Amino acid sequence: MPSQPNIVFIIADQLRADFLGCYGADFVQTPHIDALAARGMRYDRAYSISPICVPARASLLTGMNPIKTGVTSNGQWLRADLADCGVRTWPELLSARGYYTAAVGKMHFYPWDAALGFRMRIIAEDKRWINVRDDYYRFLRSHGERKYHGNEHEGYQENRGAIVNRLPWQLSVDHFVGNEAAHFIRTYGNETPFAAMVSFPGPHCPYDPNQEYLDQVDPAAMPEAVLAVDENVGRIREQGIAGNRRAWNGVDYTEFTADHKRKIRAHYAASVQQIDDEVGQIVDALREKGLLESTWIIFTSDHGDYLGDHDLIGKGTFYEASIHVPMIVCPPGGVEPSTWPNLVELGDITATILAIAGEDLPAYYDSIPLPGLNLPGARKRAEIVGVTSGGWMIYDGVWKLVKYANGDVHFFNRAEDPHEQRNLAQDPAYAARYFEMDIRLTQEIMRSLVEANLEKSVDTGNGLWSDVEYGKEGYRRPYPFKFGEQ
Repeated sequence: MPSQPNIVFIIADQLRADFLGCYGADFVQTPHIDALAARGMRYDRAYSISPICVPARASLLTGMNPIKTGVTSNGQWLRADLADCGVRTWPELLSARGYYTAAVGKMHFYPWDAALGFRMRIIAEDKRWINVRDDYYRFLRSHGERKYHGNEHEGYQENRGAIVNRLPWQLSVDHFVGNEAAHFIRTYGNETPFAAMVSFPGPHCPYDPNQEYLDQVDPAAMPEAVLAVDENVGRIREQGIAGNRRAWNGVDYTEFTADHKRKIRAHYAASVQQIDDEVGQIVDALREKGLLESTWIIFTSDHGDYLGDHDLIGKGTFYEASIHVPMIVCPPGGVEPSTWPNLVELGDITATILAIAGEDLPAYYDSIPLPGLNLPGARKRAEIVGVTSGGWMIYDGVWKLVKYANGDVHFFNRAEDPHEQRNLAQDPAYAARYFEMDIRLTQEIMRSLVEANLEKSVDTGNGLWSDVEYGKEGYRRPYPFKFGEQ
């Protein structure tokens, strides 16, 4: 048995926390994920500080916040000379320690087949990338099938993206990912310590479960969507409608009724149940190989999904449905079930993985090990700061201040207003609190901007003025300046 612990990091795409049984949902059955929570630590206030697929994943790879990675939208990716700048992805760091690192499923890398430190990749990309010739593409071709766009399904537009998958469950993408992850464990699990990131493309839209899973869900039991307050969400909703009309999705949400939302939620819940079964398959593979006693299991999501809250669909803003994610950490062999009530960030998983492996944290990390797991370097977060191309947020667990690029400003007291209905940004009674949080937000953005440009530095205070070599003709400055060397 490996002397170093194994790590299985499972990430679902666009899964909000309140659609799991262990987070209080009684309308969906997730026994396998719930079982992880019953054997580990459940983080009740885990947040994605950059609630968009690619930025969230770039931060998870590097341990840096979105300003420092430079990835704040789905149209950006990590610089090609990242390693030359002194930045190593967590799979690179663990590979150097002797781990067999693997990535199974959706990663959203650019290019899609980049390794980025993983020794093995079994690729099943985003449902929207139907022309990517990944491993799932080849699997489908071997069965005489192909990937389908959502608009190739009956009722796609009428039901606002809620459809029944044309492919049978045996050929569905999440089942493919679950099968391949279990196969990896059964094949390589006892050879060397391994660290595997398993990334399910679901329950991301299109909301396309198989019929046998949809039959298990009662649409009438779905919770009602949070009401929209027009003066808060008007421009955000307009932007969302325009974005979803584009060819990648092609759905018009101008009319978005309660029936549409209920149907989407039922399809989403069914997709969550499909993923839960695949999580069970992965755990079964670990059990069969005798690896549960030596493996850390981490479960989370890159961001949430509005599912009709505030009359929105998808993600990208700092509303609760978009940023609140599940996070469960199950140590080897399990422990007494525990919950952590304070704020943690999605990106803290990266430092947690390194701490589990016994790897020192790089100096450039914003990620810190998750608290409550007896890992070195763990500490509580007093607040979190979020960044996308479209907005900035600071949240201390009660007060949430958000500034959007469209000019909207939101200021909510979530202790008194958990559904974020009453915007206090213009209320003079809260001006002092607003100003205090605005200062802290500005300071954090400034700090990150400075650190994001460290590779451009020519002098870090050591004094080029007194450097004899600098005084000679032909001096060439080190470039790029490496992160963490200031």
